[in-house]
Amino acid sequence: MIIVVVGPTGVGKTRMSIELAKKYNAEIINADSMQIYKQLNIGTAKISNMEGIKHHMIDIRNINDEYSVYEYQKECRSIIDNLINKKNIIIVGGTGLYIKSILYNYIFDEDSNNQYEELSNEQLYSNIINLKEDIVVDKNNRRRLVRLLNKLENNSNTNNKDEKIYKFITVGLTTNRKDLYNIINNRVDDMINNGLVEEAKELFDLGINSRAINTAIGYKELYMYFNNKISLEESICLIKKNSRKYAKRQYTWFNNQMEVKWFDINYNDFSNTVNKVISYIEKENLCIKED
Repeated sequence: MIIVVVGPTGVGKTRMSIELAKKYNAEIINADSMQIYKQLNIGTAKISNMEGIKHHMIDIRNINDEYSVYEYQKECRSIIDNLINKKNIIIVGGTGLYIKSILYNYIFDEDSNNQYEELSNEQLYSNIINLKEDIVVDKNNRRRLVRLLNKLENNSNTNNKDEKIYKFITVGLTTNRKDLYNIINNRVDDMINNGLVEEAKELFDLGINSRAINTAIGYKELYMYFNNKISLEESICLIKKNSRKYAKRQYTWFNNQMEVKWFDINYNDFSNTVNKVISYIEKENLCIKED
């Protein structure tokens, strides 16, 4: 059985995944695109106590490594195929494309920096804009340009993105917007108190300026502070703002891209929500077995 736990940042997905893993003797696959990096800990809310449960796809890359959804898909499917007849599997995270890429018929071409070796970066960029004029991409990042052009040129002919390749159950965790925003704001404050500034400053002092750093909420804003572009207070406010905006995008993505059964979290009695989720899973699993 494959259970997928989704939802916005800070809502309680990790906590739910642990409870479900205990219930179903499952192993957990991380689907947070930033938790794959070893040096990004506090700002990604990386789990610190796995409670004896096997976790996959956490701390698998160095922060300077380039890492694509193609690589994630390949590694996760290998894990799933190895486990699926032995153990229950829980996939948990908020990176929608990562989740859908492993469960649905997404087909990616492996990166090849030689395929367009005759083209300059400007020519690569021009070809990309001709295919998708509203896209934003760094003209100086050749590997990114090649990967993106590969994807755009092959995307329309090779994918059936609504075709499932595994049977799975998807549950989403949610709460009202006011409470979620308060949770996010408080969570950022906790990260600051737990050493996020120091963690980010250590990376900054090492001269690390990778794509992961420039993407990860919590680090890119603090880098602006370290570069004397904004104050510490402004950077913390920006982390909160960007986290709230990200939560909104996550809701939109999951509602538009996947069939999700949403559950309102009871933070005063989390076990009550866990029991509701378990009841739903067991009902749906009976239906899956009959298919």
